[in-house]
Amino acid sequence: MEFLNALADPAIPFLRYAFGAGILASLSFGIIGTYVVARRITYIAGAIAHCVLGGIGAGLYCEHKLGITWFGPLSGAIIAALLAAIIIGLVSLHANQREDTAIGALWAIGMAIGLLFIAKTPGYIEPMSYLFGNILLISKFDLWMVLVLDAVVVGIATLFYHKFLAVCFDEEYARLRGVRTDLYYLLLLCLTALTVVLLVRVVGIVMVIALLTLPAAVASNFAKGLWQMMVLATLFCIAFIGSGLAISYNNDLPSGPTIIVIAGLVYLGATGLRQFRKNSRVRSAV
Repeated sequence: MEFLNALADPAIPFLRYAFGAGILASLSFGIIGTYVVARRITYIAGAIAHCVLGGIGAGLYCEHKLGITWFGPLSGAIIAALLAAIIIGLVSLHANQREDTAIGALWAIGMAIGLLFIAKTPGYIEPMSYLFGNILLISKFDLWMVLVLDAVVVGIATLFYHKFLAVCFDEEYARLRGVRTDLYYLLLLCLTALTVVLLVRVVGIVMVIALLTLPAAVASNFAKGLWQMMVLATLFCIAFIGSGLAISYNNDLPSGPTIIVIAGLVYLGATGLRQFRKNSRVRSAV
């Protein structure tokens, strides 16, 4: 009740912004998270997330050092995420060297570049808020940006639903049918990159991969089809963010880690329940 009263309090607009951003972002997290889990590209999403710090650092440097006000952290994050997605996708599809080595190198380089830019930014902006996030710092402008990016992600994911479905589950068959699977795979990575940018504002770079994948992983235990998994993942994500905000507000805890802990506990519980049911069916069959 204390959290609900705070949401209705006109003197606490930041809490409503945070809750609204969580609901809006959950649409993208549920849809793209489902594709990420189904395609098993969680490690690629993690690399993209950490490369975002390079763009954030460049944006802060341009804004505060060079006076380029139109190029801020959000613009830098979007550009860095898209570049990382394209590079990783091309390496994954065409490079002869080990894919995991190239992805790991890009992961480390992206973070290092971001920290160097931040270190040279006047006033030395503390990177902890970007690494671990703070959903309570979301402004009205951030809320509109989340809405715009959300519309782009949801629109493209819905338009190419069947193509993405083929890429995730039967890429070879789709290629034989004339589907340009490489192109749609790169497009899926770019959508993942945009979703990562959304998520960084909620829980930060370090924990981004958890909220992108855990709701979808929980939903996979109950859904019978991909679209059902998307709907459930979105609902679970809303529940995790809403309950995390409420618990963190009532107990004076950091919101990002609280959200992730709740998501992790639900995931472990759902996985344990699924395994228990599976073992019970095996014993019954015997």
